[in-house]
Amino acid sequence: MDYAATDADFRAMPGHLIRRMNQNVTALFRDRMGAMNLDLTPVQFAVLAALDEVGETDQAKLAVLVAYDKVTIGGVVDRLVAKGLVDRRPSKIDRRAKVLRLTQTGTVLLDRARPTVRDLQDELLGGLTPEEAETLVTLLAKAAGQAAGRDPR
Repeated sequence: MDYAATDADFRAMPGHLIRRMNQNVTALFRDRMGAMNLDLTPVQFAVLAALDEVGETDQAKLAVLVAYDKVTIGGVVDRLVAKGLVDRRPSKIDRRAKVLRLTQTGTVLLDRARPTVRDLQDELLGGLTPEEAETLVTLLAKAAGQAAGRDPR
């Protein structure tokens, strides 16, 4: 596609369409979590899922895992600690560093939210055939740099 031809119509630009999709994702996520009486944002879910996957880790590595900058992830972690979902304690290896891990409450909440988040993925792509949905996810991963070897894991 010739993106220069879309200059007159911003609505056809990939950046605009990705922003719109992000708005849809965020709104649906909040609706679904609210219906379950869960106070959880998409980024908080990603942090909980990453900690569940890797176990104990430091904040810098967590930021890389969820593709967030170190400063912003600090606020997310602070809120999760305040909610009792994440535990932060000094590292046994480096006393200056802090390590993070899921609490039991965090694990229970994550397990409760996961089925709804999985269903939400299908809902987001509901207008696509299974093949189109698979292609879109593959292309989004490639565009985000994961397929080009920049996956933070």
